[in-house]
Amino acid sequence: MTSPASVVFDHIAYAYTPGRWVVQDICLEVQPGEIVVLVGPSGCGKSTLLRLVAGLLIPTQGRLLLDGINTSTLAPEKRLVGWVPQSYALFEHLNVRDNVAFGLRMRRVAKEAMSRRISEMLELCRIAELADRPVTQLSGGQRQRVAIARALAVSPRVLLLDEPLAALDPQLRAAIRADLQVLLRASGVTTLFVTHDQEEALAIADRVAVLQAGQVEQFGTPQQIWQSPANSFVAQFFGGATVLTARRIGPGRVRLAPGLEADVPLHCDDQVVQVAVRSGDLELLPEVSPSTEAGQFIPMTVEFAGDAFRITGELIGAGRVTLLHNRPVIPGQRYPVRAKPGHILSTVGQCPYCNQARDPSQSG
Repeated sequence: MTSPASVVFDHIAYAYTPGRWVVQDICLEVQPGEIVVLVGPSGCGKSTLLRLVAGLLIPTQGRLLLDGINTSTLAPEKRLVGWVPQSYALFEHLNVRDNVAFGLRMRRVAKEAMSRRISEMLELCRIAELADRPVTQLSGGQRQRVAIARALAVSPRVLLLDEPLAALDPQLRAAIRADLQVLLRASGVTTLFVTHDQEEALAIADRVAVLQAGQVEQFGTPQQIWQSPANSFVAQFFGGATVLTARRIGPGRVRLAPGLEADVPLHCDDQVVQVAVRSGDLELLPEVSPSTEAGQFIPMTVEFAGDAFRITGELIGAGRVTLLHNRPVIPGQRYPVRAKPGHILSTVGQCPYCNQARDPSQSG
């Protein structure tokens, strides 16, 4: 086995045609053995970054370093990078074992060592019982594991996964996600994982890089991204938050709207702060006692979401928000609303890491 490599994007930019930048001034530092998820909307440059690491593209500007070595003159086959495309790209005329063996045969690995390595990968990916089965007879989740086993068989220093769960149905996707996380951690390989799904990013990553329009908006742990989004885009992308302007009324306390106060983490002295309000942050009250502080909420749309109703409406004096409630409400009627007791809302751009959002080689 080769040791996992570090990956550094040092002010990387790439343009398919002059002046039309796909990614620009990307600064990321991935530690050996770390799982970093690149997440963002379609067209933000996620897959382009993978292609740069794989050597399929050469940076227009900046340096891409693997274990400190500039890759500008390093051919793709010399980088020891494993690639799993969204389609998996399995060889349909081969069985599982021969698909896993393909890269080893190309490298002319000795027969005994090849057999041992194939067995290790089949066991690691939990597909040993499928070794002799044609890949045309596999389910989506099984095909994914074969593709990962094939990529890992050649002992890559970096593994690149481009939307590996996108082709699966929602139920299978959730189940396979947990298996994939276990597999990646067991392999120990440095992993760059592309997705547009925020749940996948939060569930799998050691750290998350949030991209928009070819730039990194924030780079940090899933907890940092969720609890202290660097800006409105990150807050809205993760959890569909509404960003409201609030006024400080005391240590760790703000007023979101007339009658509506909330606890937040405050890391600055500003009197006006931005607060991310997600659907689980507020609750409707059946009535308000004289001692209860509450805002006023007017529902506009009500959607049944299985275990609750998702209600979007106007928070009087603040703006439109979405919240969850255990029963339907009447659109147009006023309801008292408060922040859930003991619940701490997220502030936007106020965490001690957020001044590093445009220098994302740091950990926040």
